[in-house]
Amino acid sequence: MLLKNKNLLIGYKLLFGLLGFSAIVTEIATIVERGRFNPANFFSYFTIESNILVFVTLLLSAIAVAANKNSKLDNLRGAVTVYILIVGIGFSFLLAGLEDVALTAVAWDNTVLHYIMPAVMLIDFLLDPPKRKLRLKQSLYWLLFPIVYLAYSLTRGAMTGWYPYPFLNPATKGYGAIALTASCLLVLGLGLVWVVCKLSGKRKAA
Repeated sequence: MLLKNKNLLIGYKLLFGLLGFSAIVTEIATIVERGRFNPANFFSYFTIESNILVFVTLLLSAIAVAANKNSKLDNLRGAVTVYILIVGIGFSFLLAGLEDVALTAVAWDNTVLHYIMPAVMLIDFLLDPPKRKLRLKQSLYWLLFPIVYLAYSLTRGAMTGWYPYPFLNPATKGYGAIALTASCLLVLGLGLVWVVCKLSGKRKAA
């Protein structure tokens, strides 16, 4: 690993994993207090799903580093890094300027979930890259999760009338705009998979 002190690396993973988890819990508690908590809607946000995966991945990775078995999580870490970077980059370009859209219940949670956690996962991958090279062709299946998420959101939205993000709502600009946005996000995802694969294999085996 590029960060030589194993205890520092474990501490980094646990600290920021718990930070992301606390932001999700704070969101739930705040929305419940306001009497507006809808579990199905809340857990249908790609931001929330990705941040839950980040928390689980960082926790498992901390345990695996302590046991010298972190290589078993290479694909999981790579995939989740891609997902949370899609969250950060996608939010910055598609949602950050929409002041009239309630993105999070607590302003600080917005910063944690959309900005800090993407940076955390990228730094974690740089500090502790997989020692084996991740191959692009074998890693493309990581994108199945965002693709399935898109299909789920559009199907559920058509049934309930609720969409997690304005750019997924056909009433906003139509399905053509959705297809264009989804295509751009897919290209972004492909680019991020390539970057993550390039970053892997940068350290020597222990």
